[in-house]
Amino acid sequence: MNSALFSALHAAVSDRLAVVADHEFRDRDPQAHLAKLKAAAAQLDTLVQSLPGDCDPQLRHFLERQSYAKAVDWLEERRNA
Repeated sequence: MNSALFSALHAAVSDRLAVVADHEFRDRDPQAHLAKLKAAAAQLDTLVQSLPGDCDPQLRHFLERQSYAKAVDWLEERRNA
C-alpha cells in the first residue's frame, strides 16, 4: 500500500473515531455532529473501496467490519515499524 493511502486511511479512521467519541459536540449540536459523522464515514468508505487488491487481509477485515479501533492499532503498528 502506498504511503499516501496509508496516511489517508490512518487520518480518516482516527477522524471517525474522534467524531464518535465527541459526546460534548453530539450533546451540544446533534445535527451538526451527525453531519460530521456522515462526512467522516463517507470519506472512510471511499478510501476502503480504493484499497488495492494486495492490501493486507487483516487490515481489510478490520475496515470492512468497521473495527476501527483495531484498524488504527494495525496502522500505527506498521507506521512505527
